[in-house]
Amino acid sequence: MADRPYGLIATFATPGAVLRAAAQVRDAGYKQWDCITPFPVHGLDSAMGVGRSRVPRISLVGGITGFCTGMSMIWFMDRFDYPLTVGGKPFFSPLFAFPVSYELTILFTAFATIGGMFVLNGLPMHHHPVLHYEHIRRGTDDLFFIVIERADPRFNLETTRSLLARAGGTDIAELAP
Repeated sequence: MADRPYGLIATFATPGAVLRAAAQVRDAGYKQWDCITPFPVHGLDSAMGVGRSRVPRISLVGGITGFCTGMSMIWFMDRFDYPLTVGGKPFFSPLFAFPVSYELTILFTAFATIGGMFVLNGLPMHHHPVLHYEHIRRGTDDLFFIVIERADPRFNLETTRSLLARAGGTDIAELAP
């Protein structure tokens, strides 16, 4: 195919087969690889060695930022922009600032979650070499694939091909960059 392929792709017929193969690829020490499945496969993330997502932490930072922004904004407005004492009430009270802070917490959390997801997933990605594979559409219907990228430090064309074959992969092909 190409002189320097993007990587290798192997086809698997069942969820169990791709699950066992993913564990073998993980145990072989590969880091830059992925599984393509037509539906979620229970246990695949642990078989791949994928840890928990960092998106919840980013969401928490967004929420705390929104809450603090709301409280600070109301304090600043009450103290400097419109200092009006009504009935001996204080210039600032968290009770008065809560509705605005609550709404900003939700808004900033939503923006941080979406932004974090886009950044961590490398989106938007308008092109990916896997999309050139002739049978990739079946990965949304009834086939399962494992793709090992050439960028992986352990990638060697013959060794990786034999690993995928030993793992039960069929139709092992090189992906054009």
